[in-house]
Amino acid sequence: MAQGVFAITEQRDGELRKVSFEVVSEGRRVADGLGAELTAVILGSGVDGLAEELKKCGPDKILAADDAGLADYTTDAYCNVLADLAQSADPAVIIMGASAQGKDLAGRLAAKLDAGVAMDCVKIQLDNGNLTYTRPMFGGKINADVEIDGARQIVAIRPNVMDITEAAKDSAIEKPAVQLGEVKTAVVDKKMDTSDKVELTEADIIVSGGRGTGGEYAGIEALADALGAAVGASRSAVDEGWRPHSDQVGQTGKTVSPTLYVACGISGAIQHLAGMSTSKYIVAINKDEEAPIFSKADFGIVGDLFEVVPAITEEVKKVKR
Repeated sequence: MAQGVFAITEQRDGELRKVSFEVVSEGRRVADGLGAELTAVILGSGVDGLAEELKKCGPDKILAADDAGLADYTTDAYCNVLADLAQSADPAVIIMGASAQGKDLAGRLAAKLDAGVAMDCVKIQLDNGNLTYTRPMFGGKINADVEIDGARQIVAIRPNVMDITEAAKDSAIEKPAVQLGEVKTAVVDKKMDTSDKVELTEADIIVSGGRGTGGEYAGIEALADALGAAVGASRSAVDEGWRPHSDQVGQTGKTVSPTLYVACGISGAIQHLAGMSTSKYIVAINKDEEAPIFSKADFGIVGDLFEVVPAITEEVKKVKR
């Protein structure tokens, strides 16, 4: 009978991503509610040190699948290894991040394990042993509560939504035998962003610019620098070639949930709102007082962003001196 909780972590080039700690922390909460054991799973090459880092979030056990063939993420290899581990341990719940990697992996793993999957969840509720998952639907217009039929459930949680809770345990670390199985893909080249900028999906503060910037992002970047924030963009700004696609927030870009989202010169099309509506606080700056973004904003400023943004930047600098 399926029992226990698996928390699937994510690492990149020898560093655990923030969502890994969110996944393990949420897994700890769910496991405690079910009266079950939490197993954190990490895949990669040379991941012993990373396994030690996971102890601070309190898993009962850590499975470190260590193999040279797992150094870089490939869907086939990761799915094959995780499926073997899941079939051996038979967890009732598998939690992972709804990152680009997690979304790719969750669907494939669900098919391989014949399990139900709830994607991009922002809340997990436990009532008398039954789990309900809350996920935005229809471009963020509604939040739907869904349940999964079957003995095994897979849930992918939206990055930057769940709290990281430290409850350190002297977790046992096990190194299971790794069978990569049939792998039809290989990483032949990687082009990495070597800048120090914060990854959008993990940023606590984001300053985004849209068509209203006219392509002038100096003020946006200055405010982001003062706040220690990441820089984002609307689709129109990306389509115009003003920002790279990696900066795009929205339905066809990245879904973000920062503590603070500052939208500058962004009208608030539903496609953009779908990618940032779960931000804890939204500040909108737009000279059009009828802009849809104001309906979602916690604080709105009607004005010229080229005047408002520099003024805010100066005030932030004064506070931080």
